[in-house]
Amino acid sequence: MDIERLERRGWRNRTFDVLNAAFLILLMLTMIIPFANVVALAFSSGMASMKPEIILFPKDFSIEGFSTVWNSLDLRRPFMNSVIVTVSGTILHVLLSSLAGFVLIQPHLPGKKFMISFVLLTMMIPQDAIMIPLYLVNKDLHLINTLSSLVLSGMISGFSILLMRNFFLSVPYEMCESAQIDGLGMFRIFTTIYMRLAKTGVATIMLFEFVSRWNMLSAPVLFINDSSKITLQVALKSMITDASATSSNLLITTNVRMAGILISIIPLLAVYPFIQRYFMKGLMLGANKE
Repeated sequence: MDIERLERRGWRNRTFDVLNAAFLILLMLTMIIPFANVVALAFSSGMASMKPEIILFPKDFSIEGFSTVWNSLDLRRPFMNSVIVTVSGTILHVLLSSLAGFVLIQPHLPGKKFMISFVLLTMMIPQDAIMIPLYLVNKDLHLINTLSSLVLSGMISGFSILLMRNFFLSVPYEMCESAQIDGLGMFRIFTTIYMRLAKTGVATIMLFEFVSRWNMLSAPVLFINDSSKITLQVALKSMITDASATSSNLLITTNVRMAGILISIIPLLAVYPFIQRYFMKGLMLGANKE
């Protein structure tokens, strides 16, 4: 009886494994096939890309789509605007979030529980609910139509602060006390000890913030009216949704649109491999609670 029971259990486990693998393969195909279609259309000729069909390999291989996007539609300026906003905004976000997280681990900080509760409260407020107040603040500071408004937008977040705080809590506080006895100041302790030991946390929030800022759309639409200051995502939105959004009578074919989408994805694909080894470890370690 025990042998039969073990055989039935083993058969059920194998059946579950097969069904689970089949489900994961189908889920993977739903993501791979659309991306492969984008790549294939981007490297196809204009006439071949206009046919209403899904293709996984380029037809009439051509890079005219990329040439049209980069030169005729002039995405160079929006691309550089996005690079400036994303890189500077991400660095500022990581630095300020790490500093705030470091402050919140101090054992004798007055009102620490209130501060943590306030940070949690900010995470419950939808970003869309404060867009109008943000616009008025930027207007009063004369930041409308400047890249500074996009850099300062989302400069810090409660999620990043609490994530970095949890990382810093994993570092024994005795190290901080020993460093103070040796004469190091708190900022030196923060930069030389805590930031070095929290590389996984820094990589985690850096990836989240980089992706968020690179794909940012609502803030540029709200704060930027000058065409020379628009970001890549706004330019792509205009190109994809409005076929006449060019400076000439140039026809925007499907391969041009897909080339623009592929160009917007390349920076994300280039950054991820360098920090992905820290990413999963960072998510798991950052989930620990005090």
